[in-house]
Amino acid sequence: MARAAQRDHGGGIDAAIALHGGERADWLDLSTGINPRPYPLTDIAFESWTALPDARAMARLVEAARRFWQVPDGADILAAPGASALIAQIPYLAPPSRVRIAERTYNEHAASFRMAGWEVTQEQAEAVAIVHPNNPDGTFDQGTTARFLVIDESFCDIAPERSRIKEAALPGRIILKSFGKFWGLAGLRLGFAMAEPPLINALKERLGPWAVSGPALEIGAKALSDETWAAATRATLSQDASRLDALMGRGGARLVGGTSLFRLYDVADAATRFDALARQHILTRIFPYSRSWMRVGLPPKTAWERLESAVARAFDP
Repeated sequence: MARAAQRDHGGGIDAAIALHGGERADWLDLSTGINPRPYPLTDIAFESWTALPDARAMARLVEAARRFWQVPDGADILAAPGASALIAQIPYLAPPSRVRIAERTYNEHAASFRMAGWEVTQEQAEAVAIVHPNNPDGTFDQGTTARFLVIDESFCDIAPERSRIKEAALPGRIILKSFGKFWGLAGLRLGFAMAEPPLINALKERLGPWAVSGPALEIGAKALSDETWAAATRATLSQDASRLDALMGRGGARLVGGTSLFRLYDVADAATRFDALARQHILTRIFPYSRSWMRVGLPPKTAWERLESAVARAFDP
């Protein structure tokens, strides 16, 4: 059986260590776009670890999600072990045909559709998958429609007013939400799909029972109910994004896009800058389709001086 090609992603600390040495604790990972100030965890009920996840815990999580994202009444919600788990299953909800997916976007969508027998194109097609805002350039979609439309809003919690969640009940629409990025708890593995009931039921059958762990149900329900934290976090992320722009600008980087969770810069020779930072144990993100783009996530509040010093050395002409 042929091995699937490895997809290009952020977060490759193990590979970076193999090339540039150090221990995991030595590295500053700015390659993922995950909030470096995560939602604060409190004690988790012992039963969440020891018992199979129950229906009441799932119902609390789904209700919290419905309130937080203002999901329309005609749409159902499915919680899953990460948005990626949903992306892998969505192409099987319709007969394989042609799907339009941008070349410069999150690559799991194209990979999953190809795995399910679809033809991926940048031309017109009855099925479309978009990332809103797009990863890595941060652009918001301008109202794309299709008979079968996937709208990946993994980074949209930084700008809830731009969400297309009101479309979740329309036939053939699927809205995806990621919990790990905005709340900074990617290791929890929690994501959501919102769509008309037949699509959600089909996805639920594909995921099987107990797809979400007990701790994820408990933490997710609490975090999604904390509107105060979400509002404060949006303000903090915006301030930190502006600070990062100023820092990178002093090194000669030019802002070309991004969100308040990650920034995209033109740095002329991205591979050289990437290696210069990696030698200082700072991991960023570059792309196979661009020689000049570098994506940089926000550092934790204790690492700003380290990053400023590293950028000054890496970008020294």
